[in-house]
Amino acid sequence: VQLQASGGGLVQAGGSLTLSCAASGRRVSISKMAWFRQALGKEREFVAGVSRNGDTSSSDSVKGRFTISRANAKNTVYLQMNSLKPEDTAVYYCAARPYGSSCRVRDMDYWGKGTLVTVSS
Repeated sequence: VQLQASGGGLVQAGGSLTLSCAASGRRVSISKMAWFRQALGKEREFVAGVSRNGDTSSSDSVKGRFTISRANAKNTVYLQMNSLKPEDTAVYYCAARPYGSSCRVRDMDYWGKGTLVTVSS
């Protein structure tokens, strides 16, 4: 399974961006898709996740600002990011796992290459 993320870029604080990630490759029913991010010098952290049935979860730092959604027919996950802050600056990674619901970094089986989001103040 390959994950291809896109949509990153430079945006001013308060602005919006939408990331997308498409899964392709051998036919696998993906249970969980999620977004993580890693800022310079920091560990990779969970941002938001979505199950196949549409259940979502997100970190406290993005609640109310970021929305994750999924199009199962397209094996695609989206991250709508609003009210962006400079501290949201990071490389954003798409990840997936075929079974299970946990969204810990070590539990994800497939990773995309990441897309850089830079929020200027």
